[in-house]
Amino acid sequence: MRGKIFITSKIPDIAITILSHHFKVNYHNSDETLSKEELIEGVKDADILLCLLKDNIDKEVINAGTRLKGICNYAVGYNNIDIKYAAKKGIAVTNTPKVLTETTADLAWALLMATARRIVEADNFTRAGKFTGWQATLMLGNDIYGKTLGIIGAGRIGTATAKRSMGFDMKVLYYSRNVNEYLENNLKAQKTDLDTLLQKSDFISIHLPLTADTHHLIDKEQFDMMKPNAILINTARGAIVNEKALVDALINKKIAGAGLDVYEFEPKITAELIDMKNVVLLPHIGSASKETRKNMAKIAANSAIMIIKRRIPENTVNKDWL
Repeated sequence: MRGKIFITSKIPDIAITILSHHFKVNYHNSDETLSKEELIEGVKDADILLCLLKDNIDKEVINAGTRLKGICNYAVGYNNIDIKYAAKKGIAVTNTPKVLTETTADLAWALLMATARRIVEADNFTRAGKFTGWQATLMLGNDIYGKTLGIIGAGRIGTATAKRSMGFDMKVLYYSRNVNEYLENNLKAQKTDLDTLLQKSDFISIHLPLTADTHHLIDKEQFDMMKPNAILINTARGAIVNEKALVDALINKKIAGAGLDVYEFEPKITAELIDMKNVVLLPHIGSASKETRKNMAKIAANSAIMIIKRRIPENTVNKDWL
């Protein structure tokens, strides 16, 4: 007898093909976000829940899944799931790590370069027919080569982002709980405390999970420490940065700009940011390459199959579920 899986949103077809051999699939084949009531209804008779980062899987949703054995999150982050409660209920929670590391690092650099060199602003200027010829002071941005890059969170994505600085001959500072021997041996990176990193970096890129400890890690006090030419890049989680403090820092020219792929109250974006020319805004597309999203789908699907077979996937984030 096949198990039942509830998939909350549209994902690459490869996952459905894989899962259909092992499950009766209840598939919400749409990008529209389900309400809490719809999540509860969908999970009621499911053995596995395959969800996205936008789905809030709290105690109430988990309790509704009376047959639930696993929650497979189609993301590397899992702050949308109450993983401790899931473990208490004997439910495995998995994510999709590693496959999106390089893609997300690419995007962090796309944001860094676009913000530093005013690419979006210059594109809009040109499309509006305002370009009348070369000018000595037109769209002056900030150099990247030879500057200091501060990496907040030197895990897989932070390391990959730092590696890309080698071609720009940048000095790398990093803030992390652990020593990153790769960065220190290959990039001569220096491990520092957060205050030092903020004070000395020209570009600051965030690569931390959202936890109680990292919520509003970057607040007014931290912006006050930054250089006036500093540019903040966030491809991690929006609430690591106090968005109101960010707006104030930009308005008061405490920093030069920001490149954001994530937001504190996502999908809502603070209105002031939308009108700022020195801010580049993206719709949370850090892992949005065709190859990466397909690989994420495979990992999520294979995790679901392992759980239904009572095996422990390598990418289980609550190892105490059994």
